[in-house]
Amino acid sequence: MKCLATFGTTSMTLLFERTCRKNGISAKVVPVPRKLSASCGLACEFPCEAGDRVRELCAGKNIDVESFHEIGDDWT
Repeated sequence: MKCLATFGTTSMTLLFERTCRKNGISAKVVPVPRKLSASCGLACEFPCEAGDRVRELCAGKNIDVESFHEIGDDWT
């Protein structure tokens, strides 16, 4: 399953992606699905099994995540 993190700014989205990748977590910047909303319109997709580690990294790097979501194939 995939998870999605949303952010208020593009810079936070890019910092999240870079931090995940530097720590061996697959992450990809994607547009926010229509069913969700975010201030900057970008989100970052990552594997849900890395959720605990992602939250630890965000806390350690002061990355301000608006929300986390589990997403399925029907999210567009």
